Amino acid sequence: MADDSFLLPGTDEYSTDFWAGFADDKLLLQTCSSCGSARYPTRPMCPDCRSLDYHWQEASGRATIWSFVVAHPPVLPAYAEFAPYNVVVVELEDFPGIRMVGNLVAAADAPINSVDPHGISIGEPVEIVFSPVSEDLTFPRWRRSSP
Repeated sequence: MADDSFLLPGTDEYSTDFWAGFADDKLLLQTCSSCGSARYPTRPMCPDCRSLDYHWQEASGRATIWSFVVAHPPVLPAYAEFAPYNVVVVELEDFPGIRMVGNLVAAADAPINSVDPHGISIGEPVEIVFSPVSEDLTFPRWRRSSP
């Protein structure tokens, strides 16, 4: 699915390790070394205690669907062949309050429209999967958790 017309994330000195973790099948969260608060998106200062010190902590990748939408045409040209497709907001199980955006997919290598959007439910348990979109970039996506 690699394509130069897809929207790719910008990176900076604070997010490079976050994106690099996906290539190693790890969800790494920037965590304050002073107060222990995880922060996402990445940023230079802790919003809780204003410390500039941080480390990377691995998350389990388990989450629940907090919200979702279904994108219908018109969409950006690179996404037109996939529409309609879902976009989910998930809340991480081991880091309450941390929410991430992605797609609910049937498997890591499945397209973003591989799940029927009519069957998606808020509160549904999901787990992270890692989907390479180019040689240098892997996206986090979500699949339903195994019972």
